[in-house]
Amino acid sequence: MRPTQRFKIALGALAVVTTIGVTGYALLEGLSLGDAVYLTVVTLTTIGYGDLVPHTTAGRIFTMAIVLVGLGNVFYLASVGAEMLIEGHLRDALGRNAMQRRINDLRDHVIVCGYGRFGRVVADEIRKNESPLVVVDCDPAREEELKRAGIPYVIGSALDDDVLAQAGLDRARAIVVATPSDPDNVFMTLAIREKNQTIRIHARGESDAALRRLQQAGATQALTAYHSGGLRMAASILRPTVVDFLELSLPGHKQDVALEEVHVAGTSKLVGRTIAQIETACTRLRVVGVRRGEEEMRVVPETTTAIAADDLLVVIGAGESLRQLEADAAG
Repeated sequence: MRPTQRFKIALGALAVVTTIGVTGYALLEGLSLGDAVYLTVVTLTTIGYGDLVPHTTAGRIFTMAIVLVGLGNVFYLASVGAEMLIEGHLRDALGRNAMQRRINDLRDHVIVCGYGRFGRVVADEIRKNESPLVVVDCDPAREEELKRAGIPYVIGSALDDDVLAQAGLDRARAIVVATPSDPDNVFMTLAIREKNQTIRIHARGESDAALRRLQQAGATQALTAYHSGGLRMAASILRPTVVDFLELSLPGHKQDVALEEVHVAGTSKLVGRTIAQIETACTRLRVVGVRRGEEEMRVVPETTTAIAADDLLVVIGAGESLRQLEADAAG
């Protein structure tokens, strides 16, 4: 067992012995609660001032039993505590508790399962967009890297329901299944969909069969990095200008123009306005798509289209115009 686990067990055992000691002295010697606690502590620590001692035969026998049982526990607790301090386990335990509290405060975050080459790229892009993120990885060697990057993390297997719960699966808006193992990814997708029916699952697969099974398991999107990379390279050769334009939707481009998704809140002043009115109010901005509820995306919608609450707008425009629209849409 880890030293922290042994420390908890020893501390619990000492608490039990102390409780028995206090109860025994109160009953056998007729002591008050304060005196019983005092006598128990000085007995277990072998201090023995002599100002308060058991007077009955039963009390003396009870004291010998407490010393024999409790003294070894005190020494064991001290040795484990010293081991934790020397090896840094106490620091690590406090760090893990602080990390878990940080994760518990997150809402609508993204969970990335697997911090390999693929998962690292996904996590870096999400961070650049300043979206809340939690990484789950089973390799303890990645802990220092995640600490340096300032990314909230859980070290453990995403195949474990408890690990997913620690990562805040019930509060997350999306999860990326990015391990290099197709069977693990399929099993994770099944488990995640069972625990959370509404979360968006983006899963990585390495073969056509894996992609098909991931979709059957409940993945919202299943893709292979090689296939996507190959298609993008071919598109860059055949339609380079189109690809350059579409890259505006990716974080990290240098132009002050972007393709963004904007959610219209129910209290937004955009509700009831037409697309033409929105584009007039925000210069250098165009609405190129509207999604309403479960309907299909309307690409290049009519400018007379009225905006409703909870609409998703796909817009392209200058940074300042986009920020103004996002503020108006937030209500």
